[in-house]
Amino acid sequence: MKMALNLAWRLFKHEARRGELTIILLAIVLSVGAVLSLSLFSERLQGALKSRSAAFIAADAQLRSDKPIDEAWLTRAGSNNLATAKQVSTRSMVFNNDRMSLVDLRAVNNNYPLKGAVSVSDVPFGVKKESNVLPNPGEAWIQSRLFQTLDVSIGDKIEIGDAVFTVSNVLVDIPDAGFSVFNTDPIVLMNMDDLDKTAVVGPGSRARFITYFAGEKSDLNDFNDWLFPQLNDDLHSWRTVEDDESAIGQSVASAERYFLLASLLAIVLAAVSIAVAAQRYAQRHFDPVAIMKTLGATKQVIRLVYLLQVIFITVLGIMIGLLIGFVGQQLVVWALADSIDVALSVWHWRPVIIAVTTGAACALLFSLYPLLQLFSVPPLRVLRKDVESSVRSRSIQYAASGGAIFLLMFLYSQDLKISAILFLSGSVLVLGLLGATYLLISLGRKLGSGAIGPWQLAWARIKRRSMNNSVQLISFSVTIMLLLVVLVMRNDMVSQWRSQLPEGTPNYFLINITSDQKDELDSHFANSGIEIEEFYPVIRGRFAAVNDEDVNSEITKEGDSSREGRQGLGREANLTWGNTLQKENEVVEGLWHNNVIIEADSEIYPVSVEQGVAERLTIKMGDRLTFNVGSEIVQTRVTSIRKVNWQTMQPNFFFVIHPQAMEAFNPTYITSFFLPSDRKAELTELLKPFAAITMFDVDARINQLREIVEQVSVAVEFILVLVLLAGSLVLIAQVQASMDERRQELAILRTLGARGGLIRKSVVYEFVIIGVVAGLMAAFANELSLYLLQTNIFKMTASLHVEYWVLSPVVGAVVVGTLGAIACWRLLSLNTSELLKKMI
Repeated sequence: MKMALNLAWRLFKHEARRGELTIILLAIVLSVGAVLSLSLFSERLQGALKSRSAAFIAADAQLRSDKPIDEAWLTRAGSNNLATAKQVSTRSMVFNNDRMSLVDLRAVNNNYPLKGAVSVSDVPFGVKKESNVLPNPGEAWIQSRLFQTLDVSIGDKIEIGDAVFTVSNVLVDIPDAGFSVFNTDPIVLMNMDDLDKTAVVGPGSRARFITYFAGEKSDLNDFNDWLFPQLNDDLHSWRTVEDDESAIGQSVASAERYFLLASLLAIVLAAVSIAVAAQRYAQRHFDPVAIMKTLGATKQVIRLVYLLQVIFITVLGIMIGLLIGFVGQQLVVWALADSIDVALSVWHWRPVIIAVTTGAACALLFSLYPLLQLFSVPPLRVLRKDVESSVRSRSIQYAASGGAIFLLMFLYSQDLKISAILFLSGSVLVLGLLGATYLLISLGRKLGSGAIGPWQLAWARIKRRSMNNSVQLISFSVTIMLLLVVLVMRNDMVSQWRSQLPEGTPNYFLINITSDQKDELDSHFANSGIEIEEFYPVIRGRFAAVNDEDVNSEITKEGDSSREGRQGLGREANLTWGNTLQKENEVVEGLWHNNVIIEADSEIYPVSVEQGVAERLTIKMGDRLTFNVGSEIVQTRVTSIRKVNWQTMQPNFFFVIHPQAMEAFNPTYITSFFLPSDRKAELTELLKPFAAITMFDVDARINQLREIVEQVSVAVEFILVLVLLAGSLVLIAQVQASMDERRQELAILRTLGARGGLIRKSVVYEFVIIGVVAGLMAAFANELSLYLLQTNIFKMTASLHVEYWVLSPVVGAVVVGTLGAIACWRLLSLNTSELLKKMI
């Protein structure tokens, strides 16, 4: 053991000085550095985004209840180092003399909010500013439109239940106000100590008791484990940032999945580079092993020497990779400090563990087959260079390599689906490439014969080096495919985010508009240079039955099948009607209203159902749906299923009924408009003639969403650059791996009198051919990967990317050809005598 350790260390130092270990060392450094920098940056960025997103629920988690929660739970949360706050939310009437309005009443204690801030302004519809105080007892803060509805000013009195309050501030927004344009009652904020005085919360009231929690994730998880067994699904609901289904929540979730995807691809790239480097390292040591065997070294000693070599280089590569990954990530965070809110003081150990595991697992498992080849080299190789390893079957290599990649992806992601998708796509690509290799060999036999020219010489080399070319082709293709996946996903995802909020997105909604007010409102706004969007008729109705089978009217959690009977919405629905399909709505099944023929005497009218609701409530085409609208019954039949983009800031509806069914009803209307921030002060005058119309301000929410989307987009750009860099280094490693064999070929060709120009062109053409095939195969595998990822992971609409079928082979030819030419240029510039000397 001591002798083997001493020999391994001396050999390690000797080869380190000669540069023999450079390739495999750089591969390990690349794997560890790329995985650490990507993972650490992703963890920090995800933490920052979650912290920003937590502001939209005013905490890291909320517990909502139909009755006050047990004070012992708050005590337990405190012992788990969690901060807590309380809110009671209910609907109530607010009065000022003969004026009144239904409001969303929020009573909070002094700890609210735990995340985010309450914003106020000095005057109605004024410029907002964050407030570090809350209403004092006896005070109420009301939103801008209530000043108009109630005809009050700062300092006036209003009545809420049995209590009288002084209006002391203009409330602009609270963190957890929500995004729905239908939950539009103006908010009144008051002190929790005043709640009992109002007597609005009591038996029969529909109050919601909300408790907020904030703290470290581990402390929150410990509290969850203790709390969840005590919760009653009929009374309680738990909500965290991960449960946020708003536009912001969905954007952050997509970003997190993208970071995970990019990191997984970095692991695969690292594995490919180590596999190539290990193969070259083993081949370069066939002769030393043969010599050691002729000198009497046992198999056990040789195994131990080279296993220790791998361990030495793995440890050194991991240490250097950790240093480079950490420093590089820090530099990027500093460079992007103005664009992305990432705290440098936050440290995560998981990326370090993943990076070390990746380096060690890849180095050991991807070196297994090359080492087995190395150990089986016979002593006869000392005399005959054509004698190679007796290990020919590559089943061990495929099993070890494939198992290592899948295991690393799953350990990192903890997501079996995304790991399986990537692994399946890669496997399909490898099988396709093996077939492409045989095709190239066949072409090489035909095209490599005849008069010798650069193209014939290139094809002949592809045929002669078929096995090595197959490995190289697979590596190039996998690398290009992974880069395409990251690039296209980035483009599609960022485009989708930004398309949700284009310039001029409506930032104010108007509801409770009567039929008589529509034209006057449109004309009034047009005279002020403001364009009103489409008017949507709205009426409240209850979804009552499917095919005459009554549905549950109680609220149930999605997917909860514990209640008997058919599941319903559990609340009244906002029904609309019209023959024009809304923007961002797509009919995926059936026909839209204007293509449906209604029989003359029929009392059953067409209805279009949103796809998600149809799946959740098991509604199918042709089902008869019954709605109760006031005292009237409306019978409809499902004639279309719609896919709706809920992330757009526009009114969307579960049910859109044919206009003929609703002719007897008198609806109110909802519409929206865009007003630049510098014209916000005009709102009071704009709405003065329409005191009964309610306005909902989403300008602040849109700006916050845009800010987060821009931050995520910048972060995605960085992730893309890192993966592109990693992929480029892998490509260079691939070319370097064939240098020894190419040196021998060049020496023979030069000796036989081949001209330098012929040789140079043939080398470039060889790489161009491999690049074209690799790019073409990668483009097809990229489509498969994107389809599976977009439909199963990112919940996006899959689409073909035909442009990459052309671009990928071209880029593959240019990049691989250029890298091959650059890598071989020094070799090609050597004369025959220099080439022969380097072969000795």
